[in-house]
Amino acid sequence: MGIGFFVVWATTRQTRRVAHEQAEELITVARREAAVAAEEVKQKAAQEISHKRAEMIKKFARAEIDSEVRLREIRAHEESLALLDYQVEQRQERVNRENSAVRQARDAICDMSKNVRKRLEGVSEMDAEQIQQALREEIELECQDELRVLRREILEKSERELETEAQRTLIATMQRLSTKSNNDLSATIVQLPSEEMKGRIIGREGRNIKAFEQATGVTVLIDESPQTVLISSFDPVRREIARSSMEALVADGRIQPATIEDFVKQAQDEVGATATQAGEDAVAKLKLNGVHPEIIGLLGRLKYRFSYNQNVLDHSVETAFLASMIASEVGLDPNIAKRAGLLHDIGKSLSGELEGSHAHIGAEYIKRYGETPIVVNAVEAHHEEVKPETVYAGLVILADTISAVRPGARAESIDGYVQRLDRLENLATGIEGVQQAFAIQAGREIRVVVAPQMVTDERAREIAKILREKIETELEYPSSIKITVIREQRFTETAK
Repeated sequence: MGIGFFVVWATTRQTRRVAHEQAEELITVARREAAVAAEEVKQKAAQEISHKRAEMIKKFARAEIDSEVRLREIRAHEESLALLDYQVEQRQERVNRENSAVRQARDAICDMSKNVRKRLEGVSEMDAEQIQQALREEIELECQDELRVLRREILEKSERELETEAQRTLIATMQRLSTKSNNDLSATIVQLPSEEMKGRIIGREGRNIKAFEQATGVTVLIDESPQTVLISSFDPVRREIARSSMEALVADGRIQPATIEDFVKQAQDEVGATATQAGEDAVAKLKLNGVHPEIIGLLGRLKYRFSYNQNVLDHSVETAFLASMIASEVGLDPNIAKRAGLLHDIGKSLSGELEGSHAHIGAEYIKRYGETPIVVNAVEAHHEEVKPETVYAGLVILADTISAVRPGARAESIDGYVQRLDRLENLATGIEGVQQAFAIQAGREIRVVVAPQMVTDERAREIAKILREKIETELEYPSSIKITVIREQRFTETAK
């Protein structure tokens, strides 16, 4: 029993000792862990404090910089205001000095004027109004010649500048346009495969040729020329229809009244389609939009019309290009000028039954199909039958003239040319005091010699104006005509 108690006691003591050692170890580990955790918390707090301190330092530095910048700006504004105040003071002082000098000069002038007036009144025994009137008349007489010379110089200088600028614009425009010359227009001739074909065209008792002329409205001339038939008509569209239908009949071989009507109808359709295509090509070439189909068809008919052997459709397209380029040179809308230039001669395609000039009826026609008043007026005024209302009308007149008078553009018969020159010289010699008149430069200039005993210099100037008015009202001519009146006296002696 005692041994058992001892064993229990020893075991208990050993267990208590082991438990005590384990408790000490746990306490030591806990202390170490607590120390480590405290150290980590301390380091983290130190890092946060350091980070906060750095941010505060940056904020303080930025605020200090901003304050310094604002302070510099305030100082700069203060310096500017001070400088401005100084400048204002200086300017005010200068203005005051100038005002004072002006007042002094005005007072001095007034005093001098009073003294001069008193002296003049005393010397001439005239009052102030009489002296003022006399001085005014004297100054006007002295300055009259100078003013006349100055006015003449200004007018001549303005005319030279305008002429130079106009020449520059026209030359620049014409250099940009390259066109072909028109050849002489010959009669419409149809070639035949054989002489036997002439008899078939005439037909029994001439019924074929009569049917052909009635259907086409042309005159068919068959003479001794080998294997040729001449088609004559004043209407170029009819002449083209006749030519086309005649060639088709000759190729087909069946020439009789029934087939003639069929082929003429077919030729009319072909010529109409060709005219429409020509009008569309002209509009497309000029890059115009919104042109009515009826106007396009009428434009195409100009392909078969000629003015002094110049194709009217080619002339219209050329006029459109010239008007467009001139408008571009002077700062206007080239599209409006181009449209008016293309349509200016469209009245030549309309029926001859309509009354009025081709400019008037053409303007009325395009007005019905929605063209603008600017274009309508330019078309109607391109021969100056009505007053041009816009600058575009003047551009069309100028472009039309350039296209008509350029070298190779038009041909004129010898008889018509001679008659025009004779008419020009007769207009000049019909004026009293004119001795001789000579038309030169292909009728673009006329030189008039007057009798010096009968005509003074002033009368010679009047003769030039009278002749200009007569030419403009009584003579048809291309471009312009220069008039030169010559008055001279010659004295001749012979020494022997």
